[in-house]
Amino acid sequence: MTPASPIIEIRGVTRRFGDLIAVDHLDLSIPRGEIFGLVGPDGAGKTTTLRMLCGLMDPSEGQVIVAGHDVVKDVEAVRDRIGYMAQRFGLYADLTVGENMIFYADLFGVVGQEREKLMTQLLQMTRMEPFRARPAGKLSGGMKQKLALMCTLLHHPQILFLDEPTNGVDPVSRRDFWAILYQLVKDGLTVFVTTAYLDEAERCNRVGLMHRGKLIQCDAPQRLRRSLPEACFEVTSSDLRAVRDALRARPDVLSAEPSGLKLHVFFTTNAPPIETVRAAMPVDANFQPMTPSLEDVFIALVSKQELQHAA
Repeated sequence: MTPASPIIEIRGVTRRFGDLIAVDHLDLSIPRGEIFGLVGPDGAGKTTTLRMLCGLMDPSEGQVIVAGHDVVKDVEAVRDRIGYMAQRFGLYADLTVGENMIFYADLFGVVGQEREKLMTQLLQMTRMEPFRARPAGKLSGGMKQKLALMCTLLHHPQILFLDEPTNGVDPVSRRDFWAILYQLVKDGLTVFVTTAYLDEAERCNRVGLMHRGKLIQCDAPQRLRRSLPEACFEVTSSDLRAVRDALRARPDVLSAEPSGLKLHVFFTTNAPPIETVRAAMPVDANFQPMTPSLEDVFIALVSKQELQHAA
């Protein structure tokens, strides 16, 4: 069977702002029906990438294909097929949930029985039906995000672009929001989400790790966690700060970062046996091998990038 063509293709895309390179020769292919997460710190290029995909910004170099259309050459066709939920979605606080949805439906040209049927489906799916008559300004943060999502979905987009959709939302609302995304993907939607939450990125089918405008790694979360050749250890001690400082001073330590009351430490591939490292600590320390989290992997990869950049 011939594999389906990707619904999103980014080919050699660079975006410059004067001397600043926000996105640097990015290549990415996303199949239909996937939740793809783009992860990185502030300034990594996530939002710039998203805006180019949505036709809000042209690339300085390269080509962006979304739903079979070149975003630069045929932006209106792209916009007809996508939904975009920005970090600050334009909800109207004085309008009720239902009135906000009607307003956006009118903008999309969705009227009559089709509008009412779709609104009812979305309100039921998000469990927002009891709040249909509540002003948007009186909703909780999680409910506002659900309303923004419903407004974005009112014209049946093929692809949903979400820019850090759960930033500042409580953990229960984040869980509910992701349950809705899973249902949408099950129904055939493709989701492209940017996030700074590494635990949230674990929920995606694939994750792209972005730093300094470059895609430094891209794969399924479980494969990313096992992708590094460097050994990872969980370290406990009665004086964690002293152990951390001692480890960070070693040339064979790639990263040593706190994780609760422990340290997560990556050693370079030429590090000595762990018994030798333990003996060199200023206080007693216990080293246990561990499978790193996605956050651990990202920190280690960024550390490697910074070392290469400094060199």
